[in-house]
Amino acid sequence: MKNILAFILSLSIVIVSAAPLVAQDPAPQQPTADDLAKQKAELEKNAYRLLDQVIDDGQSLRLPENRVHLQINAADLLWDHNQERARSLFAMASDAVSEMIRSTNTNTSRQSPFRGIPQQDRRAFGLRQELVLAAARHDATLAYQLLAATKAPTPATNQPADPRNPRQQFNSDENLEQTLLSRIAALDPKMAAQNAEQMMDKGQFPRTLGEVINQLTRQDADAGAKLADKTVKKIQAANLLSNEEAGNLAQSLLTAGPKLPAATSATPSPSPNATPQPTSGRGPVLEVSAYTDLLSLVIDAALKATPQAQNNQRPNGGGRGGPGVNRIVVQNGQTAQVTPLTTDQVEQNNARRFLTGLQSALPSIEQYLPGRASAVRQKLTELGMSETPRSNFVQAMSSLQGNPTSESLEQVAATAPAQLQPRLYQQAASRAIEEGNTDRARQIANDHLQSTARDSIMLRIDFKESAKKADVTRLDEIRQSVAKLTSDSDKVTLLLQIANDLQKDNPKAQLQILEEAKQVIGHRATGYDNFENQLRVARAFSTVDSARSFEVLEPGILQLNELLSAAQVLSGFEVNIFRDGEMTVTNQFDSGLSSTISRYGQELSRLSKIDFGRSEMLAGRFQFTEPRILVRLAIVQGALGTQQQANAPAVPNFNSFRNFDDFVVVSPE
Repeated sequence: MKNILAFILSLSIVIVSAAPLVAQDPAPQQPTADDLAKQKAELEKNAYRLLDQVIDDGQSLRLPENRVHLQINAADLLWDHNQERARSLFAMASDAVSEMIRSTNTNTSRQSPFRGIPQQDRRAFGLRQELVLAAARHDATLAYQLLAATKAPTPATNQPADPRNPRQQFNSDENLEQTLLSRIAALDPKMAAQNAEQMMDKGQFPRTLGEVINQLTRQDADAGAKLADKTVKKIQAANLLSNEEAGNLAQSLLTAGPKLPAATSATPSPSPNATPQPTSGRGPVLEVSAYTDLLSLVIDAALKATPQAQNNQRPNGGGRGGPGVNRIVVQNGQTAQVTPLTTDQVEQNNARRFLTGLQSALPSIEQYLPGRASAVRQKLTELGMSETPRSNFVQAMSSLQGNPTSESLEQVAATAPAQLQPRLYQQAASRAIEEGNTDRARQIANDHLQSTARDSIMLRIDFKESAKKADVTRLDEIRQSVAKLTSDSDKVTLLLQIANDLQKDNPKAQLQILEEAKQVIGHRATGYDNFENQLRVARAFSTVDSARSFEVLEPGILQLNELLSAAQVLSGFEVNIFRDGEMTVTNQFDSGLSSTISRYGQELSRLSKIDFGRSEMLAGRFQFTEPRILVRLAIVQGALGTQQQANAPAVPNFNSFRNFDDFVVVSPE
């Protein structure tokens, strides 16, 4: 009996001493480098297996453009894995594109209202561009070979080329060659520089020359300096007022600013009141002396601007193009030629455009050409362009770089036109919440926002502070606030913002809010905005519980199958995404249905890195071969990390906008 009691006592002590260990969750083990390498290898293995299946499925496609699109994307993805097979796919795509181009030169039916360009020709041009630029990511020589192999033997239109308007032809070889130039600049800067010089010798001014010069300079500083010097001399020899390409290149090089030497006592410093100049993302290209010469040339052109007559604000309906070019106006589906601009009108339009650009360049003019600043200011005043709200706004926006703070956004909002201020102030308040500065967010909301926008910010502030205090999230209060909103999009936006605010402070509450968002979108979609809301909720779940992401996506795919079946029946009557019984996979954003399918591909592409098997399974739920191929291709791209990412800067280049309606504030969500 004593032995039994001693055993029980000893066991009790062990259990009690072990209790804290049992109650305490074990710390998650971080994967080792070997674990990560194995996961990556497995993901790539699955991706290439799925790609083989996509290529096999693609053999059943009947439309040439569908097969070419698949071949190009497959070759792009296979290059690092199997270059020989990738080259073979590029070659097959090239042959097919060449055949399409040859056939379009003898078949001008099915005219498009866009400048009279046949729709089939536009498809061929788009595929040619896709082919050449995809090859350029891997082999510059191959890209130029494909460019030459797919060149049309004759122009695709009956319109004669006009050297004063190099953008006239829709399928311009020069336009594609200029785009190709920028793509190969990083891959082979010496080849890009050689081709750029050849283009300038032919009187062309590639808009991407700045990028070529920068890439060449990184590899060979002397060669880069020589190319920059030749570029400036070619621009100086051109007539900027009649040669739009030369003028655009000059403005681009000036926008980037000069290359400043290392800080020394002899280096002039900007005026304390000078506004930082916007950068192009490529960095400065020209030395100070060359920059000053080019700036002086542009000033000379801008000072030739004269005030517009009251009855000729936009001559002949406005528009761009060289003299002698018949511009096309489309009204009610009918096309009509408009009287072309005269040489004087074109030159005056370009002079005013240069003068507009000099508004934001005044600090640089004062620094590098102080003797000419007064003439520029006088001309701005003469044309009624001095100190305009647009100029102040552009200058303020140019000071924002990278990830702007709430303070900088608030400062910019103060200079913005009235129609843009609410959106900018709301963005500033949202950024303040993300920064954890709820006091600033509350002040911005109270001072500058009204009604729904203010209430939304205040609610986010309330729950952000509640989460910090570890209070229980008041779901009933959230439901009441959400119920006041009239659209699902507004409801989802508010809930996702609150969930994002709670992410660090209260993950449990974040999941509850996401469940509320899931209930909002948990019904059959009645429009494409409903699909987009489902996709947004699925993405929000992906960082919290990926299983719920798949649950959100699956009903939408099933409904898309129904819509695709209906679209096939209605093809030629109401919708035209099917041709000859097959859905077209090129121009995926030409219709809401095609765009939505592409968006599902994007989300499954993201999720493939978390659960490849389930992503592949959901892609297989598409009943039609074409969307199934598209989505699977997106999954492969995501798994291999090769999907194209948007390269839009956090702050757009506002100097390129012609009016405030072009401005769109990017949500910080």
